[in-house]
Amino acid sequence: MGKEIESPQEQSSYTVEQLVAVNPFNPEILPDLENHVNEQVTSQTYSLEANLCLLRLYQFEPERMNTHIVAQILVKALMAMPTPDFSLCLFLIPERVQMEEQFKALIVLSHYLETARFQQFWDEAAKNRHIFEAVPGFEQAIQAYASHLLSLSYQKVPRSVLAEAVNMDGASLEKFIEQQVTNSGWIVEKEDGSIVLPQNEFNHPELKKNTGENVPLEHIARIFPILG
Repeated sequence: MGKEIESPQEQSSYTVEQLVAVNPFNPEILPDLENHVNEQVTSQTYSLEANLCLLRLYQFEPERMNTHIVAQILVKALMAMPTPDFSLCLFLIPERVQMEEQFKALIVLSHYLETARFQQFWDEAAKNRHIFEAVPGFEQAIQAYASHLLSLSYQKVPRSVLAEAVNMDGASLEKFIEQQVTNSGWIVEKEDGSIVLPQNEFNHPELKKNTGENVPLEHIARIFPILG
């Protein structure tokens, strides 16, 4: 026999993680999972498993779907790049919902991030600011992702390329660079202000060769068609 469905009083004593683990297909936990999404937004935390559980419950209870909550889940998934979380979540969202304007915009933005088209991403994000402005840490998460991709593609990145990727200029860009110098080992060239990035097996292929393996450069080219 399957597990008995706990009463609301019994459920209230569980954490969201426990509710998902004990009975992920119980529709009675749907409000708890929705509240948990709001908590993730306000506390700048993230729980992919809980969010996937909620999206699966919406599949069984389509009349209870809250599209605002779904949009928040997708925004948090974008913030988790380069993980495949956005695609995992999108797979559980009905096509009719994906055709709504806010979701079409999020799908376009995901594509821009996946292909490192940062200028297009920031331009599109500016047009849909209402989707992100209530999600703290969104810009910082995307800037961290952009920096990560640059570190895989460049040994030395021009300041103009960095500025476009992180959507910063002036004093805010200088502060960002200073933080990366302190925390990530970036070095600023005195001659032209370009940024020397820490060595890794992708921006210094010889490091990979020293391990006896070859770096699939054609794969890197597919991932970063715009950079280089």
